[in-house]
Amino acid sequence: MFRNQYDNDASTWSPQGCIFQVDYASEAVKQGTAVVGLKSKSHVVLAAVKRSPNELASYMKKIIRIDDHMGIAVAGLTSDARVLSNYLRTEAMRSKMVYGRALPVGRAVNAIGDKAQINTQEYGRRPYGVGLLVIGHDDTGPHLYEFSPSGVVSEYYGYSIGARSQSARTNLERHFEQFADMSLKELIVQGLRALRDTMPQGKQLDSMNTSIGFVGADAKMTILDGDDTQPYLDLLDEGDAAMDTE
Repeated sequence: MFRNQYDNDASTWSPQGCIFQVDYASEAVKQGTAVVGLKSKSHVVLAAVKRSPNELASYMKKIIRIDDHMGIAVAGLTSDARVLSNYLRTEAMRSKMVYGRALPVGRAVNAIGDKAQINTQEYGRRPYGVGLLVIGHDDTGPHLYEFSPSGVVSEYYGYSIGARSQSARTNLERHFEQFADMSLKELIVQGLRALRDTMPQGKQLDSMNTSIGFVGADAKMTILDGDDTQPYLDLLDEGDAAMDTE
């Protein structure tokens, strides 16, 4: 993308009907490492690739717990993700204090959608340069939402954002009809299989660069990192070996 006279702020439309600041923010999401989300009748799962800035740095956090029933995975600017995650935590806390109940997942994503949309129509603001996959379980069941810098939120059976995420989406589209009846373990392995398709040539998923999150009717929001992810990575390899022998 090149600079032009219509991209100085988010309140200027181009003759083609584009808001370039929003387009640029969406490009920032594509620069982040991939995250995958998918849901069954009882659970929702996130799988993410973590990135380390250099050999001396720790891996950046990709999955963030919001409340016992909700979590997010991020792709893009982590500083913007921190602002939005703190906002969601505040809203979740307010819901418990005022209404005495957990914040409905749909209401939470609509709240951050409204917050992001303001940045697309007021001079002097910029869109958030981050995309989110929001998972949660409430009275209406499990949910998976995608949030984009434009303020648009959409609900999915399975979705992926970040670098090379189209490969993961293609994998999810081939198998989404099976998601509903999968167990939690099967759902996690399927998510890892889709996530693996986003890896650059010569790179593999391992316990250091993989993060897993899940929540369900019988499980609070849980995040697995490091050695905790290895059993699921082993199941992924075993599944591949079984397919090779058929």
